[in-house]
Amino acid sequence: MPVAKFKRLKPSYGFDEVAIVPGDVTINPEQTNIELKIGSVTLGIPILASAMDGVVDVNFAILLSKLGGLAVLHLEGVQTRYDNPAEVLAEIAAAPNARVTALLQKVYQAPIKENLIGDRIRAIKKAGAVCAVTVLPANTKKFTPLIVEAGADILVVASTVTTARHISKSYRGLIFSELCQSVNIPVVVGNCVSYTACLELMQTGVSGILVGVGPGAACTSREVLGVGVPQITATIDCAAARDTYLKKSGRYVPIITDGGFKKGGDFCKAIAAGADGVMLGSVFAQAKEAPGHGYHWGMATPNPVLPRGTRIKVGTTAPLKQILFGPTSLTDGTQNFVGALKTAMGFCGASTIKEMHKAEMVIAPSITTEGKSWQLAGLRA
Repeated sequence: MPVAKFKRLKPSYGFDEVAIVPGDVTINPEQTNIELKIGSVTLGIPILASAMDGVVDVNFAILLSKLGGLAVLHLEGVQTRYDNPAEVLAEIAAAPNARVTALLQKVYQAPIKENLIGDRIRAIKKAGAVCAVTVLPANTKKFTPLIVEAGADILVVASTVTTARHISKSYRGLIFSELCQSVNIPVVVGNCVSYTACLELMQTGVSGILVGVGPGAACTSREVLGVGVPQITATIDCAAARDTYLKKSGRYVPIITDGGFKKGGDFCKAIAAGADGVMLGSVFAQAKEAPGHGYHWGMATPNPVLPRGTRIKVGTTAPLKQILFGPTSLTDGTQNFVGALKTAMGFCGASTIKEMHKAEMVIAPSITTEGKSWQLAGLRA
C-alpha cells in the first residue's frame, strides 16, 4: 500500500555545490557595470561589510565607502557601549578561547550610550562617507530618531530571522510599513531565506533585503537551532520574490546575500543566483584595517542565555583595498573580489548585474575537486 508522506524535502544548494556556465558571448571585464542601488544611494561596487564589531568601526566604514562599497556599523555593539571601543576590542582579541564567550557576555552587558549613536554617525559623515547603521528590531523605534537626526544614509534592521508578521503577546512589534513611512532614508531589513517571507517584506515598502540565516563563519545558529537554507537556494528563492514584486508593483527591491563567503567564486555564484549585492564578514575581518585584530565573532555570541556564535581566528592577510581590487599573488580566490566578479561577468557576456542574473547555473558537487588531486594533496601535506 502507498505510504502517505508527512513532509517533502526539496534539494537545497550552497556555494560549493553549483557552478556558473560560461555564456555564448564574452565581454571585456572592464566594460562591466557592477553598481548597486539601495533606495537613493548608489554604490560603485555591490559589496557591504557586515555589522559585526570585529569587522566595522568608524574608520573601516569611511575606508570602504571611499573604495565604493558600504560598511554597516552596529549601533548595539561596542562602538556605542564604550567611549574607548578600541581597548575593548583588543581585550576580546587577547582573551584565551576558554574565557572569550564569558568575556563577550560581560562586555555586551554594558548599557548603550545614546550620545555615542550620534557621535559615531557624525564621524563617518564628517569624512564624506556614506553611513549605514544597524539596530535590532526591539530597539528600532527608540533609536531611529537619533539615527535620522545624526544624518545616517541607510538604516538596516537586522535579526537572525526577520518576517513581516511577528506574533507577540507582550508588545506591539515593529511594523516595517510604518517605519518606512516615518523616515526619509532607505530601510534595509533581514534576514530571510524564503520566497514568501521575502515577498511579504518587500510589500512593506523596504528598500533592500538581506538573505541568509546561519551561513556566517562565526555564526552557530544552524548548529544550535537547526534553522537555515544553503545560500544559493535561498538567493534564488528570494530573487524570484523580488521579480514577482517588481511585476506587481513596478518597484525594484535589491536582495543582498549575507554570509557564507570564502572566495571570489562564491561572490560570483551569489550574483549569478540572483543577488544584487553581497555582505561580507569574515573576509573583511582579515583586512589590516579591521578592528578585530584578526578575530571575528557573531553579534549573537554574547547572548547570556543561548549564544549562537563563536569567536574565530581569521588572521590578518592584506589591506582592504587589496582584498577588494588586488593585485594579489595568491591563487585561492581570497583576494581581488571585484576583479573576480568582473571577469566572471565577462565570461558570461553580462555587462550588468541584472544581465548576470540570467547566467546559466548547474548543480556541480565536484566543481571544487574535479581534476584537483595535486592541489588537494598539497592541502593534506
